Amino acid sequence: MAIKSLPAEELLNTGNTGCPGCPSSLALRIALKALGKNTVFTIPACCAVVCLGGYPNTTFNVPVMSVAFEAAAAGASGLVAGLKRQGKEDTNVVVWAGDGGTYDIGIQALSGAVERGTNFIYICYNNEMYSNTGIQRSGATPYGAWTTTTWTGKTEGKKDLPAIIRAHGVPYMATAVASYPEDLFQKVRKAMSIKGPKYIEILAPCPPGWRYPMEKTVEMGRLAVETGAWALYEYENGLLNFNLKSKSILEKKSDPKPLEEYLKLQGRFAGLFKPKRNDEALARIQQDLDRSWDRFRKQVECGIA
Repeated sequence: MAIKSLPAEELLNTGNTGCPGCPSSLALRIALKALGKNTVFTIPACCAVVCLGGYPNTTFNVPVMSVAFEAAAAGASGLVAGLKRQGKEDTNVVVWAGDGGTYDIGIQALSGAVERGTNFIYICYNNEMYSNTGIQRSGATPYGAWTTTTWTGKTEGKKDLPAIIRAHGVPYMATAVASYPEDLFQKVRKAMSIKGPKYIEILAPCPPGWRYPMEKTVEMGRLAVETGAWALYEYENGLLNFNLKSKSILEKKSDPKPLEEYLKLQGRFAGLFKPKRNDEALARIQQDLDRSWDRFRKQVECGIA
């Protein structure tokens, strides 16, 4: 589909208080076009809850329940139960949470809601750190990245939460990035058509946290996919299916762009290149990425996830 085919109605008003170049706001705008007005959000402590706007006004044209950091999926479970009691089982109940409130603080509530088979869509916009509270490292922060709590570069790899979610046996899971709006729109629409717990993870490059110019957000998201640093795929009925550039990388029909093109644009990885190049760290990042793609290929070949 083309961008011009997306619904014209805007459910995210002007006055959003997000940072310039924020991909979460862009992704939210696209997701709301897919979801429509018959939607209720629950949002934990994160950038998005700040972007609601200053009280008593809001930029959202759908109801929003703001909850504590760890309680998003539990809050969604309550909304689903309450709407069911009112006979409103066709309402989209959606969690919109950052990686801190998903990978770390909110993982227990998310796991519980998924295990119970809650009929909701959990959307994690992953900027690979705690942006809203000062750019601290999270479980999604990649190896070698600067944050205010890993100022010499993170020494651990990131958690593979999508694999953890797939291990729960969810009926649908997908990855996306706002740089490919049509792909994101279609994945949200597909999630809406499936009963049970659905999980979508959106890579959300953050200009102040990743230290790149705010006008480069769309380019950064595309480069993440083109270098293979971020894979676009869907998990449905126990099978993985890759999308767009990620599909050709998986099938080795085209080579990914050099990973350094992606890393060098981000000031958070400056320590890997200055004052001198850290070949050992760069080799580890590339090896970890290659292993991830090899694992994807084996899973697709064997029909397992």
